[in-house]
Amino acid sequence: MDRFASLTAFVGVVDTGGFSAAARRLNMSTTMVSNHVQALEDRLGVRLLNRTTRKVSLTEIGKTYYERSAQILAELEQADDIAGALQATPRGTLRVHSATHMVPFIAPVVTRLLSAHPDLKVELMMGETSVDLIDEGFDVALRMTTPSDSSLIVRNLATWRHVLCCSLGYTETHGRVQELAELSDRNCVRHVNYPFGDEWRFVHRDGHKASVRIAGNLVSNSGEALRRAALDGVGIVLAAGFLVSDDLEAGRLVRLLPHYRPVELSMIAVYPHRHHVSAKVRVFIDMLVQHSAEQQKLIDPYA
Repeated sequence: MDRFASLTAFVGVVDTGGFSAAARRLNMSTTMVSNHVQALEDRLGVRLLNRTTRKVSLTEIGKTYYERSAQILAELEQADDIAGALQATPRGTLRVHSATHMVPFIAPVVTRLLSAHPDLKVELMMGETSVDLIDEGFDVALRMTTPSDSSLIVRNLATWRHVLCCSLGYTETHGRVQELAELSDRNCVRHVNYPFGDEWRFVHRDGHKASVRIAGNLVSNSGEALRRAALDGVGIVLAAGFLVSDDLEAGRLVRLLPHYRPVELSMIAVYPHRHHVSAKVRVFIDMLVQHSAEQQKLIDPYA
């Protein structure tokens, strides 16, 4: 049997939850869908689905195979559409969900996008919690960390680093941090979505990796709240460079331990694999990539 058709049938069964529903979506008979999946399992020599009279579920191998197959099919769909889509004019409404503290960085891109494409509208929503892009109708979400949902397509926009800093008043009261290990005895305010939890990770200028376990009296999902706390002398913060660049330049905040660079992270755009990349999403992401390159020193002060 055609391998592409078998992959499509298999992904359709998983997405819809059954052979009959997949058959209706794919305009095939239920028997044909079942035959395609069986042919795929026979070719691989593994069972991908557990079948009962009431439900279909993925085996452990099937889960891994599904995640990759869904992405392959999405990429093939994009390849089919790209020639015409490249010429399409972005129009309609682009619904974007962004981490709140990223908004100051992406706002210039949104205004540039609207100026360049007057037929386009943008709905920009903010929040630190993950959203279901399909259920909530978003075209793209922008995040500073990779989501756990492997069914999403991830596009890297830029690399970035935090800045370790505090207020001058904090150093005057508590003394300036001289060694990384000292952070474990200081009040460190932390973002709830920091990917390594209470373990702050760094790279020394000589290349060796280092980390320190921290604690503090403030954990927040708001980068702006943590910035404000640092300005008020509450404690030490790892903050995105574009959030604190003006404060550092004005001397309201001071950088600590410059011989240690916080580990490199990725600024990403995510979108559902079931949606091919429309012109409005592609143009927006391309503008974000260009803006990120132009502002690399801002998002990675150690670059």
